[in-house]
Amino acid sequence: MSTAIPVQPRHRTIFAVDIEGSTTRTNFERAMFRNAMYDLLEEALLLSGIEEGHRDLIDRGDGVLVLVHPVDALPKTKLLNSVIPTLHDLLVQLESDRPEHSFRLRAAMHAGEVHSDERGWYGEDLDITFRLLDAPEVKRRLKQTSAPLVLVVSQDIYRSVIRHGYDGIDDRTFQPVVQVHIAGQRLRGYVQVPAALTA
Repeated sequence: MSTAIPVQPRHRTIFAVDIEGSTTRTNFERAMFRNAMYDLLEEALLLSGIEEGHRDLIDRGDGVLVLVHPVDALPKTKLLNSVIPTLHDLLVQLESDRPEHSFRLRAAMHAGEVHSDERGWYGEDLDITFRLLDAPEVKRRLKQTSAPLVLVVSQDIYRSVIRHGYDGIDDRTFQPVVQVHIAGQRLRGYVQVPAALTA
């Protein structure tokens, strides 16, 4: 048994993406889509000013977890009005240029306390993020659209950021259609299809 170590919370903006339908792919296809996913995500983050030193990327097999450090120059709005639209546009461009390499993503955003040890990252706020990301209604929304990306945000992100109408964020594009259960609580998620913003 390992020696107990102090558990200390660290606040992060939590952003996760997952490739649609990856379990139906061959391992060769998974490798191709993983490489493309990382390339596009990295490009979207860098174009939005989120440098490597201000984030941690954690591999999730057919997805990626991004933990953005609490830096004044990187408010939560940066993910909503820059990273998401940029990632959407890059996915559209990939589909146009190399349709055989194209794929679609579900994305989730939350913020809260995370923890880490020698085995990796953990904590309730990560659980909330992944419950939102994997919610059946989010998967259903992606199936119902031709858009390459669907975003779900936690009720905390909606309450503290989206509903206030910060630059480039329209709360009318988010719908409260997801409910997840964590630690005996029922939490709401708000879904946006970013392509709707360009219609």
